[in-house]
Amino acid sequence: MGLNAEILIPGPAVTATCLALTAPISFWGGVDPRTGAIIDARHPQRGQSIAGCVLALPGTIGSSSASAVLLELVHAGRAPAAILMHEPDAILLLGLIVAREMGWAVPQALKVPADKQRGLDGRRLRLTGDGTITPE
Repeated sequence: MGLNAEILIPGPAVTATCLALTAPISFWGGVDPRTGAIIDARHPQRGQSIAGCVLALPGTIGSSSASAVLLELVHAGRAPAAILMHEPDAILLLGLIVAREMGWAVPQALKVPADKQRGLDGRRLRLTGDGTITPE
């Protein structure tokens, strides 16, 4: 059974395990841009890595620096394989747009409601370029 998502930022097809966060996160001060580890001491998934996973975000805590952190993650090869967002976060997505303009490969970003994200946690997912998400 597949899920059709709205494409926010196009990217390559990927297969990776989903990390569905249980709380919103701030990338600025919440994620280590060198490693991809969640470093916010108050976040329920502190210590887990967003690098290489399908990252499901139920929400973000705003900071205009979030785009720079995501840009650093892409540059360091520690970005998520794909990002699922409950609502588009223009500042966060800007990091992907800038990375793409710099010629770097960027993960796709898709709009997926938070209630659908929760059921994907820990599952291996195949995401195609057309916005289809299929559990394997």
